[in-house]
Amino acid sequence: MDWNDTPAQAAFHAEVARFIGARLSEAHRDGSVGAGMLSWYRHRRAPDATLRAAAEDWAAALVERGWVAPHWPREYGGAGLSTWEQFIFNEEMARAHAPMVGGSGVVMLGPTLIVHGSEEQKQRYLPQTLSGATAWAQDYSERGAGSGLASLQMRAVRGGDEYVFNGQKIWTSSAHFADALFVLVRTDPNAPKHRGISFVLVEDIETPGLMVHPLIDAAWGHEMNETFFEDVRISAANIVGKVNRGWYVGMTLLDFERSGISDAVGQRRSFGELAAVACSDACSVLGRNPHLRERLADRAIAIEVAYNFSLRVASVPTAGMVSNHEVSVAKMFSSEHGQELHRVGVRTFGLFGQLWPGDVEAPLRGAHIEGYIRLIPSTIGGGSSEIQRNIITTRGLGLPRG
Repeated sequence: MDWNDTPAQAAFHAEVARFIGARLSEAHRDGSVGAGMLSWYRHRRAPDATLRAAAEDWAAALVERGWVAPHWPREYGGAGLSTWEQFIFNEEMARAHAPMVGGSGVVMLGPTLIVHGSEEQKQRYLPQTLSGATAWAQDYSERGAGSGLASLQMRAVRGGDEYVFNGQKIWTSSAHFADALFVLVRTDPNAPKHRGISFVLVEDIETPGLMVHPLIDAAWGHEMNETFFEDVRISAANIVGKVNRGWYVGMTLLDFERSGISDAVGQRRSFGELAAVACSDACSVLGRNPHLRERLADRAIAIEVAYNFSLRVASVPTAGMVSNHEVSVAKMFSSEHGQELHRVGVRTFGLFGQLWPGDVEAPLRGAHIEGYIRLIPSTIGGGSSEIQRNIITTRGLGLPRG
């Protein structure tokens, strides 16, 4: 593993950084309005007209460079960047708090349509996804089918040229800001559980019978939702791939998850702020707690480990292989370490560490108490740590299934 950039990689780092420095609005630069894949959903419909305009301008800037979808092939409007170029681009975006325009539609649905979609579906949905005209939300999980997704029960019954949907989904990120959904639904209840599932596009979230219900989290935030389907009619032409083979379409989609570099960059930034304030703030108990200093040092090391796991994920395709258990290692480590980073952050300031954002005396604006609460689901979402360990054991270490 060579940790040094090649001249071409260094030049691309500089190119992306210059572009972001010139085109990213002031409204986004301090990170206070949020960054990452899902923040774009909020910005495009924000009550603040300045933030809405900033989101539109930023989307237009990325469209100019073809960087809305850096991983899509050029023939479908993407940038066709190499694996390392994508890694560099995502790293610079995370460093600058820059929103990822297009959200789940660009990151996950688009590449899946390119692989499995019909030509008509590609022509219809890819351009509007790329332009930001349509924001998609992923609608997979159910109350009894989260990590064990193949147990999903929501039904779709064929009736002429349509399917009639009935059931419920949960943990649908940003559905309240989305225009459309991509859904896994059971179309053959008599088939083995990994069969009988179809991947369907619900192109209008206002379709009669479809209701989005908010789920307020423990930090009083609204990012997740439940969706309820009652006799919702969807055209049979909206099935992606073959009927009853949607499980395999859905698993293709999951292969397009990111390396985790944005998490590592964000953790570096968070740790830097914490370390600087902990050494000077009167509220800090770091000076009289050697055990806490050790835990803080452990976090510094863990951040570099997480960064190198991300490098590993990016290096595998470059070697002509497919990332698999490497992604699980990176995801599990980063999510568990991220929780511990915020736990240490809360304890660094003693009782002051429990002050919530908005309190004038809250150290670091209450970032660590809020961050810890918000990251509680991180070891569940996207595949729980238990699922990741199973993947690492069987696919990485070659051990038999238990």
